[in-house]
Amino acid sequence: MTYELQQRITINENICHGKPCIRNTRIMVTNILSLFAGGYDIPKVLTYYPELQEDDVRAAIEYSIESIQNEDVQLLQV
Repeated sequence: MTYELQQRITINENICHGKPCIRNTRIMVTNILSLFAGGYDIPKVLTYYPELQEDDVRAAIEYSIESIQNEDVQLLQV
């Protein structure tokens, strides 16, 4: 994880049970991703969370990409 990403995405066991959050807030990375899944774009996310900066939102996306790239994925057969 880059220094910039470490400054924006924090993991603290006392905040949101240790889930990755934006700068020690209670806004989890998954909250940001859920908004995108619901059709939001960056300006709309910033309207929903006015305390965030565009770089915070981009860091949430980057963190998610890095997390998935470092994960072993197994296909489930149905």
